[in-house]
Amino acid sequence: MLRKRTAAIVAALVAVGALTTACGRPAERPADVDFPAGFWQVDDYGTALALHGDTMQTYQLTALSCLKDTTATRAGNPGRYVTEDKDVLTLRRGDNPDRAALHIDGSPGDRALTRIPGLPAPCADPAEPPTFDVFWQTFQENYPFFAAKGIDWQQVRETFRDRARSADERGEDAELFAVLRDMVAPLHDMHVTVSAGDTGFFGMSRPGTTMPSPQFDQQVREFVQRRDLQQPLTEYANGRIGYADLPGQQGYGYLRVSGFSGYTAERTFAADSAELDRALDAIFTTDRLATLRGLVLDLRVNGGGSDSLGLQLAARLTDRPYFAYAKKTRTSSPQPQRVEPARAAFTGPVALLTGGSTVSAGETFTQAMLERPWPTTRIGQPTQGVFSDVMQRKLPGARHADWWFGVPNEEFLTSDGHTFDGTGIPPELIEPVFTDAEFSADRDSAFDRAVRWLLTGGK
Repeated sequence: MLRKRTAAIVAALVAVGALTTACGRPAERPADVDFPAGFWQVDDYGTALALHGDTMQTYQLTALSCLKDTTATRAGNPGRYVTEDKDVLTLRRGDNPDRAALHIDGSPGDRALTRIPGLPAPCADPAEPPTFDVFWQTFQENYPFFAAKGIDWQQVRETFRDRARSADERGEDAELFAVLRDMVAPLHDMHVTVSAGDTGFFGMSRPGTTMPSPQFDQQVREFVQRRDLQQPLTEYANGRIGYADLPGQQGYGYLRVSGFSGYTAERTFAADSAELDRALDAIFTTDRLATLRGLVLDLRVNGGGSDSLGLQLAARLTDRPYFAYAKKTRTSSPQPQRVEPARAAFTGPVALLTGGSTVSAGETFTQAMLERPWPTTRIGQPTQGVFSDVMQRKLPGARHADWWFGVPNEEFLTSDGHTFDGTGIPPELIEPVFTDAEFSADRDSAFDRAVRWLLTGGK
């Protein structure tokens, strides 16, 4: 299936060295207890569903291929299923018998379903299409940003197809991997990855930015605690969230969020959501909210995760609803998402620190703060520039059973229809972020600017 997988992608990079309104805590989404069996297509997500008995079988589709994918099992009633990866899928009927909706816990919004009479023709074809053709076609049908990045994908096909097919026919996996890597490297898109089992892994951050690895996260955490806070952070959610009062500045706080996933050992959205609530309850106590005058919110090293958890945090920073962003795919209309206020909200000024290591769900959270109806400013450097969920796709053939690649297919739009993919969300106040020069001089210019902004009333 398709979910936000940035944390897994970052972990893989490090190893090789390299959909409705959300509220304070997402409510259970009701499933249809009598959702009909049969075949459904997930519009714009290259996926078909086959529902029979207690089982949902998914298939990855292109115009020329059909690859069997994840199996999910009914959980509680015919409209709710759980995959082998613990994703929770909810199905609901639409406004006519041939339309329905799919929701994946942790991903805001819904995906449209269309009833189909049976699996598409490629699913019954025993012949396997060439590896290159499936790879190229998947991007052709789904990747939204070729034009914005100046890439002629048809020309890419003409340049690389013969080389790839020759390598595939000769069983030269290292060469085939090199071709697939070279095809997508010019996209400079962290959400585009190629994993070739033992042969290799490709993924990259935007040039000039640093991958938000656990090692970098630890380095920055120790630097901030020593240089900026002069005290350890009180940590929550498996160390992914930390809070401290600013030293010598009564009524001001510092909140660090290094990811929107991995909060619990269960690693499910429901468990992470409950843990996030517990952490925010412990931070935004009644007594603290009564005296808190300003907040530095640090996302400069944030590896992403669940967009819904980002909206859950945003809900603690407002007392009135507002537009967060709208999600769209190739043929769909934009699907607006809103921030709904949660209990015990902080409505004072927020200095939001971002940089090139602010990735994916860290960026959708940043986008959800753009129209926060209380004083908010962004300080630091542009975010990474990757927002979409990532389709994790297979390649045909038993020889490539452990290969996969990642393709983003969504756009996250502002209220005026703008997207920040590629460039990232820019800061309003530009400062260097964790550069070698900053570390060498024991400076944290972005943090210092944030404190000054809070203390001077937004100047």
